[in-house]
Amino acid sequence: MRKDLKFELDPILKEKLNYTKMLIHCWVESWGEDGVYVAFSGGKDSTVLLHIVRSLYPNIPAVFNNTGLELPEIVQFVRSFENVVELRPKIPFHQVIEKYGWPVVSKEQAWFIYEYRNTKSEKLRDLRWNGRPNGRSKISEKWKYLVKAPFKISSVCCDKLKKNPAKKYEKLTGRAPMLGIMQGEGQLRSQYSHTCNMYDVKRPISKPILKWTEEDVWTYLKEFDVPYCSVYDDGWERTGCVFCMYGIHKDNPNRFQMIKETHPKLYDYCLNKLGAKQVLDFMKIPY
Repeated sequence: MRKDLKFELDPILKEKLNYTKMLIHCWVESWGEDGVYVAFSGGKDSTVLLHIVRSLYPNIPAVFNNTGLELPEIVQFVRSFENVVELRPKIPFHQVIEKYGWPVVSKEQAWFIYEYRNTKSEKLRDLRWNGRPNGRSKISEKWKYLVKAPFKISSVCCDKLKKNPAKKYEKLTGRAPMLGIMQGEGQLRSQYSHTCNMYDVKRPISKPILKWTEEDVWTYLKEFDVPYCSVYDDGWERTGCVFCMYGIHKDNPNRFQMIKETHPKLYDYCLNKLGAKQVLDFMKIPY
């Protein structure tokens, strides 16, 4: 850490950093150092969180959910750290999409489409098609054509590949997670409670960098000279599951266009072996 850093940090970011450290201290004091962990995806946000946490508590473990859908550079980067626990899902991605369906558009819309297509309740079908008086809780007009898609759609992918393994780890170890979630990430995340440390809930979680921005994260990485995964320098703005289709209609280039150039074997596997080509063609998304 550079000794002159305290004179260079923007005052607002410095205040956020101090607040983040306070949240981490409170979380560790509540559960003990042997009662917490950092959820580490290898992405820039969780990299910043892990760096801050270990600057205060060097021995706290990081936990990596290896879904099998990460870019190889991400896996290699994560494995370069010490004291990282690697989790695996109970069922692989190809079985998830075969049984439940593809994650498309957004978690919310995929959930609504899945319910509309699978529920036996006419009341729920009507809700998902027409929504509430305020227009919410419905399949967007733009995506209603997906209810007739010749492939399955669902939002359970994250639960099966990420949340369930994490919850199993928490149950076995008694550890409570610290997550590198920021409030501006996605529609559902932006609706999260403003409470950063959530104690009295079914699954206690801490979100110490909830108030941070993308700019804050990059500033921290550069000012503290923190190593981050090389994929960001190769043009990737987001990491996560490489075959995920949430938000893909907004990206240009999208992740499939990118892996076609950078990871052709992954591209061929997903498009031709898993059947993503059918999904992308139906949604008229270039790949």
